[in-house]
Amino acid sequence: MLLSDLSVKRPVFATVINLVLVIFGIVCFSMLPLREFPDIDSPVVTISTDYPGASAEIVESKITQPIEDMISGVEGIKNVSSNSRVGRSNVTIEFNINRDIDAAANDVRERVSRVMDNLPDQARAPEVFKANSDDDTIAWFLLSSETMTTLELTDYADRYIVERFSVVDGVARLQIGGERKYAMRMWLDKNAMASRGVTVQDIENVLRNENVELPAGNVKSTDRDFIVRVVRTYKTQDDFRRLVVKKGDNGYLVRLGEVADVVLASENEESDFRSDGKNVLGIGIIKQSKANTLDVVRNARAEMERIKPTLPKGTTIFSGYDSSLFIAESIHEVYVTLGIAMVLVVLVIYLFLGNLRATFIPAVTVPVALIAAVTVLYALGFSINLLTLLAMVLAIGLVVDDSIVVLENIYRRIEHGEHPLLAAYNGSREVGFAVIATTLVLIAVFVPLVFMQGDLGKLFTEFALAVAAAVAFSAITALTLSPMLCSKMLKQQPSKTGLSRFIQHSFEKIEQGYLKQLQLVTKKRWPSFLVLLCCGVISVILVRTLPSELAPPEDRGTFFVMMSPAEGASFQSNMKNMRLIEDLLLPYYQKGEVNRLLIRVPGFGNSGGMAVVSSENWHNDQRKTPELMQEIGQKLNALPDVRAFPNMRSGLSGGRGGGGRPVQFVMQGNTYEELAKWRDIVLAKAQQNPKLQMLDHDYKETVPQVLVEINAERAADLGISVGVVGRALEAMLGGRRVTTFLDRGKEYDLIIEGSDDDFTKPGSITNVYVRSTNSDTLIPLDNLVTLKEEATSSTLNRYNRMRAITISANLAPGYSLGEALEFLEDTVKTEIDDVVGIEYKGESMMFKDSGESTVLIFALALIITFLVLAAQFESFIHPLVIMLTVPLGMAGALGGLYLADMTLNIYSQIGLVMIIGLVAKNGILIVEFANQLRDAGVEFTTAIHQAAVQRLRPITMTAFTTVMSGIPLIVTSGPGSESRMVIGMVICAGVGFATLLTLYIVPVAYVALAKHTGSPKDIEKQLQTLSEEADTKAAK
Repeated sequence: MLLSDLSVKRPVFATVINLVLVIFGIVCFSMLPLREFPDIDSPVVTISTDYPGASAEIVESKITQPIEDMISGVEGIKNVSSNSRVGRSNVTIEFNINRDIDAAANDVRERVSRVMDNLPDQARAPEVFKANSDDDTIAWFLLSSETMTTLELTDYADRYIVERFSVVDGVARLQIGGERKYAMRMWLDKNAMASRGVTVQDIENVLRNENVELPAGNVKSTDRDFIVRVVRTYKTQDDFRRLVVKKGDNGYLVRLGEVADVVLASENEESDFRSDGKNVLGIGIIKQSKANTLDVVRNARAEMERIKPTLPKGTTIFSGYDSSLFIAESIHEVYVTLGIAMVLVVLVIYLFLGNLRATFIPAVTVPVALIAAVTVLYALGFSINLLTLLAMVLAIGLVVDDSIVVLENIYRRIEHGEHPLLAAYNGSREVGFAVIATTLVLIAVFVPLVFMQGDLGKLFTEFALAVAAAVAFSAITALTLSPMLCSKMLKQQPSKTGLSRFIQHSFEKIEQGYLKQLQLVTKKRWPSFLVLLCCGVISVILVRTLPSELAPPEDRGTFFVMMSPAEGASFQSNMKNMRLIEDLLLPYYQKGEVNRLLIRVPGFGNSGGMAVVSSENWHNDQRKTPELMQEIGQKLNALPDVRAFPNMRSGLSGGRGGGGRPVQFVMQGNTYEELAKWRDIVLAKAQQNPKLQMLDHDYKETVPQVLVEINAERAADLGISVGVVGRALEAMLGGRRVTTFLDRGKEYDLIIEGSDDDFTKPGSITNVYVRSTNSDTLIPLDNLVTLKEEATSSTLNRYNRMRAITISANLAPGYSLGEALEFLEDTVKTEIDDVVGIEYKGESMMFKDSGESTVLIFALALIITFLVLAAQFESFIHPLVIMLTVPLGMAGALGGLYLADMTLNIYSQIGLVMIIGLVAKNGILIVEFANQLRDAGVEFTTAIHQAAVQRLRPITMTAFTTVMSGIPLIVTSGPGSESRMVIGMVICAGVGFATLLTLYIVPVAYVALAKHTGSPKDIEKQLQTLSEEADTKAAK
């Protein structure tokens, strides 16, 4: 081998190569970003359009559908979901992961600008955001004050704090919890108005005409020009109370204060935010869809620290919830695991070799290869994340393998009396081909993962290329640094230490026993093939029986309690229910089991309220979060008239809406009536399954509404238009923003609204008066309208441009996502005769995508590995012998998962693909050395026996080091340990079981199948012989 020969001859050159790799690696490491997962956030663009007063049905047909039709041709759309509710349309477009978000947003804006002319005149212009309207808040900062009211605190935050957070890099928008904005509220007294002959329209017209600030041109003198401005005369409550609304018959001036209660109050009283039982103001950070959570939170915290000194006395700001804590903690845990794995691997090498000098050599090559691999991550634009770090932990076992194979061969030669320099030269040449072969096989296993598409493709790609890079550099260090260090450091030991002598004697005995067993199994071959067949059958059975899910449930240290209100429930009713939930949770906070408790009313989306419960009990003796969740869930179920459920979001699908619930099953159809019928059938069946918890759906026809029907002929006769009636009712019942007023340089809304006490029943609507244009008299609505009560749905949802209803649910412990989705699919097939469109959202969609990709990738990995081996061994039989080890690894890995009660998920799938390369490696060592011995003239059966016995020590050592690098993953605890355990179990069980059987199956298969094969050098020898014969003939 050129590399190893050069390194032994030129030791300084070998040292420089490795030092350069380390220097570049360290520089790249310092420049890599840190995140939880690879950047798998799909670019998301949301289009929001307001159409005040329009019903959900009108919004869907007039706004949502035209927008969806227009954007359908934009490049790279993955899915489109939309909801239409009273007065508002939201269309959310998720793009393919490789689409640039800025380009996508520009394309959408261009399409939306084309549809503007087709939208109703009263609809406001659509707004396009580069973020998902359902995105989760990644951090809450809490503002509390002993000296200010909530109104004053909101105003202070709005003026001095909110803007500072909104310009932090990576922040998409802010959510203010419990805010109470200043507004001039005018509570209209309908009786006082009727007695004075004043209508809502009169008050609106006066306010619009009187409360204005107008430019009035300019005055030009000889020397200078003066700008003339008509200033506002109405600035305070008293000013507005004195505003003249109309002049009575006898010259009496009717002022606004007589017909309305004018108060400087809150724009919206229906918002509440509490922390640990006290009222606070919450500033929630929502990140841009491609931003890095860790960076955004770190920058926001830094901004908070800068804000702290500027706050008035008695006011404090502090962190209330931080989703980046789990990420930082779990990354720290992986670093610890990396250290433990390294120590264990070095310990194994020392126990096998019994020589400190020999142990030092592979111990040096591990960090060199791992640090050098970072350069590839940087070059490809990857990041330091949980998956790349996991790749590094698992790579320790692989990286050290090449070095061990080289070291063990050189060490054995020195023990047999060869000079260290010569042993390093010949020993590294002898195994050079095997090192290159195993490296290429491992890289060949991981390369197909790069072809995976979508979110999971991105996850697998970073992991695969991190391992492949580490393995490639390990081959370079094994063939440069290891031979050079061996030639300098290893010496013949005339008198061996006790440990070294004991290990050598032990191995000699094991090798003798192994040789006898080999001679036996290669003669009687059928039991070995029966074991192989059994392993294949067991693997197939286990793949079908093991439950599957996207990722194992993790203790993320924070969970959410979502309260689903009755449709049409008032703010007071939701507040009462959330106080009951708060009372239930506060004892946990007082006991110290919960670190922080945030209550928000209303919650997000359609939830009536939400509690954020932080219980980061990873490193203390308190109960862990899943245990607390189970207990709290049972207590919540016992609360009368309250429907609430605890839920912990997944790291992979968090921030994708749906409240983070794992089951999101979408049914598509033509009409909502048809969909509602199907929904009832599926829900009735699903409710019989106790493992599906907190079933819910997003189409509830239970919102109480009052329909006002106007008698058109009578209205026309009296000279009253429908618009006048609508505006009067809107102002009286919903509040109408008329104009604004100025206070300390900031504008606030001026809102007119009927007094709540006047409209407590639907029937009281008819007592509102409007003015007739014919007679100028006041007409009560009682003469014009009839009222009808009915129930409807507050929101109409569509998915991929079809009307859709989404059924969502939580999973009972031990019930996998795969089983839940299969149950719902079977229900649709068996219970519904019509053609139902089935789609998935959030975590369910990612799970479905992952299942389809993995089978293809696994098959691709097997084929490419086989072809790479065939090219190296110049034979199709030898790779077949080596690949027979794969079923052994699969059976061991899947058996380990089954016995440990684990599931098939993306982590176990990564592990199973790795197993192909790991178990094939041992077969390569035996087959390649047997071929070398056959080339040297050794008899066929003797060659395979000698090769297997001579490679026993390196195979056992590499198996132990691989297993040792996986053990810290299994025994680890702390944040993120659930996913690390799965991959650790697959590697340890698969490699351990496969190595044990490989030592027998490969020699047996070689004897059975490879009798008539040659080595890669056969044709070369044939050519040499033929050319020698030709030369001889020519000489004659």
